Amino acid sequence: MNVHIRPAQPTDAAKAVPLIIDAIGDIANRLTGESEKEKVTERLRELFKRTDNRHSYLYTYIAELNDQIAGIIVLYPGEDAPILDRNLSTWLMEKGVPTPEIDAESLPGELYIDTICIDPAFRGKGIGTQLFTFTEELAKQKGYAKLALNVETQKEPAIRLYKRLGYEIVSPWTIIGEPFHHMVKHI
Repeated sequence: MNVHIRPAQPTDAAKAVPLIIDAIGDIANRLTGESEKEKVTERLRELFKRTDNRHSYLYTYIAELNDQIAGIIVLYPGEDAPILDRNLSTWLMEKGVPTPEIDAESLPGELYIDTICIDPAFRGKGIGTQLFTFTEELAKQKGYAKLALNVETQKEPAIRLYKRLGYEIVSPWTIIGEPFHHMVKHI
């Protein structure tokens, strides 16, 4: 199976955004200030095409199989998170959205995996594992010694998967009032 992983482009928005929404669920509503599915998708596509927020194409990598987008991973340096979140808050305020505080999701010194999702038609083919392997290599190239992610405390299958990949729970975390585990892999 020949999976090709490449940096995303703005033109990938139509295929990448539904995968982001699949991964983050209702958080997409808060990130866009919208509640209707079509509006959430439209606003997230807008954010994806911009360069100043956590769901920008600049922080997204695309896994392709047979010239089709099979999965995505969104990651960024932990030290960039405060400015990315501030930019998102400003964008929401400009749209007249009551802006909740955006919770920090990462720490400086970490390459943070914000979102990973495999298209349902391609699940079970090892694409997620390949995205994680790609991310480790990218982290090494960029000089990071730690990869990090957050996972909801009740998502036991995901927690088991991340532990199998070498991630350890290092601290409790709260995002939008919900409990998460902050997991780190030293590379």
